Amino acid sequence: MKFALFTGCVAKGATRELMMSTIKVAEGLDIEFVEMKSAACCGAGVIQEKNPLLTDAVNARSFAIAEEQNLDLVTICSTCQGNLKKSEQKIECNEEYKDKINHVLKDGGHQFEGGRIQIQHFANILLTDEAKKRLKEKVVRPLTGLKTAAFYGCYILRPSEFSPFDKPDDPTELEEIFEICGATPVDYESRTKCCGFPIIMMNKKASLDMAGNALADAVDSGADVIVTGCPLCHLNLDSYQPEAEALRKRDATIPILHLPQLVGLALGYSPRELGMDSHIVTPSVLEKIIGPAPAGSSHH
Repeated sequence: MKFALFTGCVAKGATRELMMSTIKVAEGLDIEFVEMKSAACCGAGVIQEKNPLLTDAVNARSFAIAEEQNLDLVTICSTCQGNLKKSEQKIECNEEYKDKINHVLKDGGHQFEGGRIQIQHFANILLTDEAKKRLKEKVVRPLTGLKTAAFYGCYILRPSEFSPFDKPDDPTELEEIFEICGATPVDYESRTKCCGFPIIMMNKKASLDMAGNALADAVDSGADVIVTGCPLCHLNLDSYQPEAEALRKRDATIPILHLPQLVGLALGYSPRELGMDSHIVTPSVLEKIIGPAPAGSSHH
C-alpha cells in the first residue's frame, strides 16, 4: 500500500502532532507514504473567494505531481479533502477550463491529465480491506471502554456529491475505525456540524458558540474523547476549548484527538509518542480507561 501524502499546511504547523501520529500509524500498518513536499496549500477556501482560477491551478499542480508519481493522493485534513475534490470536479467536467489550467501549469513543467488518481482521506485508506485486515491483526491495546465521539466537520461531508464517504448525511466511517480499535462509538447530534473554525477571525463569539455546542453535546452524550479527521476542527475544539467553556459558563472539558492518534493508541504507541502532550486539553483520562501501552509493544 503506497500513496502520495498531501500533508496540507496545518499538520506541518499548528498541529504537528497530526503529522507525527500519521507517520507512526503508517509505519505500524506498513503503509508507505511518499510525502508531496513540493505540493502547495489547497487554498482552504480563502484564496477561492478572491481567485478561483489560482486555487484550481494550485490544486491541479498537486494532482499532476501525484499523477507523475503514479500514486493516489491521500489527505489528513478534511478541509484539504473538500477543497481538492471541489477543484478536481470543476476541472474534470470542463475540457476548456482544464486547458486553461494546464496552460497556467505549463511554465512549471506540470500537466494535469485527470481521471488517473483518486483523492482520498486517510480514513478511507484505513477502511480498505487490506488496511482493515492489518489493523485488526496489529491492535495490541484494544481501546475497550473508551467512549468515542466522531467529529466529521463540514468540508469532508459537503457538498455531499464530492464526499469520500458513502452517506455524507449520516456517515459511519470514523465509527467503523473506532470499533476495529475496540472503542465504543457515541452517537450525538453535533457529529456532522461545523466546528466554527471558518469564522473564528470574523466572528469569534459565534465560532466559539459552535465549538461549545459540539463539546457540550459530546460530553452530555457520555463521550470520553472526541476524535476528528480535520486539524482545523481540532484547533477550534481543543485550543479554543477553555474560551468556549467560559463563554457558555459551563464545564465541557473533553480531550480532542486526531484520528491517527486514536489508531496509534490501539497499535500500542504511548500518548507521548503520538504527540498528545502538545494538546491544550490533556488526554490524561485515556490511560485511566485503556491502561498504559503494553510492555515491549512500542514501535520505535
